[in-house]
Amino acid sequence: MAKIVRTISDDASVVATAIDATDIVAEIERIHKTSAVVTAALGRLTIGASLMGIGLKGQNDTLTLRMNGGGPAGAMIAVADSYGNVKSYVCNPVVEIPLNQYGKLDVAGAVGKNGTLSVVKDLGLKEPYVGQIPIVSGEVAEDIASYFAVSEQIPTVCGLGVLVNPDLTVKAAGGYLVQLLPFADESCIDILEKNVNSLPSVTQMLSSGITAEDMAMKVLEGLDPNVMDRLEASFCCDCSRERVEKAVISIGRQELEAMAAEQDNAEVCCHFCGKKYVFTSSEIRGMINKATRE
Repeated sequence: MAKIVRTISDDASVVATAIDATDIVAEIERIHKTSAVVTAALGRLTIGASLMGIGLKGQNDTLTLRMNGGGPAGAMIAVADSYGNVKSYVCNPVVEIPLNQYGKLDVAGAVGKNGTLSVVKDLGLKEPYVGQIPIVSGEVAEDIASYFAVSEQIPTVCGLGVLVNPDLTVKAAGGYLVQLLPFADESCIDILEKNVNSLPSVTQMLSSGITAEDMAMKVLEGLDPNVMDRLEASFCCDCSRERVEKAVISIGRQELEAMAAEQDNAEVCCHFCGKKYVFTSSEIRGMINKATRE
């Protein structure tokens, strides 16, 4: 389980959320069989979605991040609920490209910089809220911070990291999200900037034994922070046979008829978790009738 801690400064002007998401990103690598750079890229987006999901108010609210920068990884999608539970998917799970100029995994190269980051919030209203910005770096954290600054006018600092072992397993993964409220004064901002600039990388902190709570406290050091929430989250897919059936019906009568005629059984795989659902030809024909009525 991932560990999430949310802290707030004593004057309530700054909120910091931190997560140790090593278990979540390890599950992503296990399910999607991602190469190292894609594990890092999709892992960062998924961690970012979890941190943003915690800010949702309603119990059934969800948040979806979709990032497509035109890079070889293709589109990446991460969906989070208000408890920080997440699921995610990438179009091309295996990408092999050289390390970047710093000798690290080239996440920006895999993601690309010619595209958009979209944020969709389903808050139980008639229409979801949709925000979209051009990708600024492809490194994910900077793009999430840019989204908040441009679309929600909330000064935000985001740090994300995924450390992959030589055998492609995940050694450490996590991040933090810090947001200033409108009444934050200049001295508070100065302290926050000093703290963030002096922090080691997320993966360095996690690898050295620093916890999510330690991380959240370090970010707000000097601002007398207090813990607001301690949560546990996981990679959690809410797919079901009923949901998959509805998705299959949506492809239309003509496609369903072809599917029923061509094969005795149709296998449908969930993109997020890899679970397989099998429908017989008679079940497909039943879906044709439903598609006709709808």
